[in-house]
Amino acid sequence: MPLKVGLPIPDITLKQKTEAGLVDVSLRRNVGKGKTIILFFPLAFTGTCTEELCKVTGNLNDYKALGADVIAISVDSPFAQEAWAKANNIQVTLVSDFNRVAVKAFKVKDTRVIPEKLGFLNVAKRSVFVVDKAGNVVHSEVKRDPSTLPNFAKIRKAVEG
Repeated sequence: MPLKVGLPIPDITLKQKTEAGLVDVSLRRNVGKGKTIILFFPLAFTGTCTEELCKVTGNLNDYKALGADVIAISVDSPFAQEAWAKANNIQVTLVSDFNRVAVKAFKVKDTRVIPEKLGFLNVAKRSVFVVDKAGNVVHSEVKRDPSTLPNFAKIRKAVEG
């Protein structure tokens, strides 16, 4: 079962590739300041993931205006994430869970759907967690089908609420 509404998010720090090099990004960096949207996506350079992160990039200013931080996580290397972001003008904070620490902690490891379609094991299920200012999950959405986008209206409602 994925991390449930009402539970605190784990204190996990992952790597992001920036122009300056690799930097640490805490999933709890916005706790005490505002809400956080944590997106898990299966793999960079895939159609649905590109569509999702481009849509989130298009709404980034709206989320920021509501005081929400957005962090997107995949098991890709931070170097692959950086190349993908540049190729698609993705401006969301992308962090690498190459060692699958967050995937395990949030309990969103996909051991069935992606392997059935592509043969890849242990990627993240397409998932969204909205976290309140105190660091607790207030919205959780985990998709069984990796080709299905999250419900952006529900995400926005959780951020506004």
